[in-house]
Amino acid sequence: GAGADPQAAITAAVAVLVVACPCALGLATPTALMAATGRGARLGVLVSGPQALEGLQHVDTVVLDKTGTLTSGLMSVGRVTAAPDGPGEDVTVRLAGALEQGSEHPLGHAITTFARRAAGGDGLPTVTGFRATAGHGVSGTVEGREVEVLTPDGTELPAPLRAACEQADESARAAVLVRVDGAPAAIVEVTDLVRPGSYRAVDRLRRLGVRPVLATGDRAPVARAVAEDLGIAEVHARCTPQEKAELVRRLRAEGRRVAVVGDGVNDAAALAMADLGIAMGTGTDVAIGAADVTLVRGDIEALADAVRLARHTLGTIRTNLVWAFCYNAVTMPLAMVGLLNPMVAAVAMSLSSVLVVANSLRLRTWQPSPAGKSRPRTAARSMV
Repeated sequence: GAGADPQAAITAAVAVLVVACPCALGLATPTALMAATGRGARLGVLVSGPQALEGLQHVDTVVLDKTGTLTSGLMSVGRVTAAPDGPGEDVTVRLAGALEQGSEHPLGHAITTFARRAAGGDGLPTVTGFRATAGHGVSGTVEGREVEVLTPDGTELPAPLRAACEQADESARAAVLVRVDGAPAAIVEVTDLVRPGSYRAVDRLRRLGVRPVLATGDRAPVARAVAEDLGIAEVHARCTPQEKAELVRRLRAEGRRVAVVGDGVNDAAALAMADLGIAMGTGTDVAIGAADVTLVRGDIEALADAVRLARHTLGTIRTNLVWAFCYNAVTMPLAMVGLLNPMVAAVAMSLSSVLVVANSLRLRTWQPSPAGKSRPRTAARSMV
């Protein structure tokens, strides 16, 4: 103050300069985010950056794809029903399997695997003019014949194929229509199983206050069967990629913070539209490239771990900031009135920074909830 001894004034000024350095404030947020990002990677959750981790903290709605996300994606062909006037089951399966060699969808992999097994050591023919239409199916030319593999719409199908579609609905299986030269040739039924971890994952998300929404390109009966088994109330079936993206846009317009989880090309648009895009590590490169977070384990339960880690990180950041502010609020007045020696001030400033960093590093040892038994609500059954 005025009239004070010059040495005392200089000492007080130096102490003020030392304690006013906002080191702890500057370290409070980035150290916590970096520690959490590293811990997430060890748990199988890769985030593209601090913004993605911050986004996980505030998610309140998650839009889930079905095939390959909630279900295992390890599909198998259950039954093939050929049209009476078509080329026959063996020929149709061979043509469809050859066409699906160029597809990345799990349904296509199942049909190709089934066709190769049926062909034995003969192999499958090559495809020319392969075309994939997102949300619809694939087409191309095999041995000079135009072949299409797509989702049946129920129109202009022979009676045996309509009956096969109805039976697939009743058993919650996916029905795939094969056309050869523009005419319906067969219905291929493909089965899948819900991932055991999906039951626990959906339950944990609800407990965290996150509303699950199922959006899939499959038919309504199949989608409802999976949703009912998992306890998901909101279901959107027969969604094209554009309709998934529009669903995300509507949810965001309602004020929700939306995350989308998917693994295929059909999910890329919705992943890009969401507040946070989350891809399964077992999915396609397109989905992973459009996502902010990748679940390396290919297990949807890792999403609940990621949300809990992000929220724990937010709590750590708040603790860091409170400590940093309190440090400055207490030491600044003491230094201004000359009650704080510069050496003590330097130790206090260093100690403050060390405590903030140490608190952040505690995130490196954070542990998710112990894995419990994942039990379905109903008896386990084949579905897609």
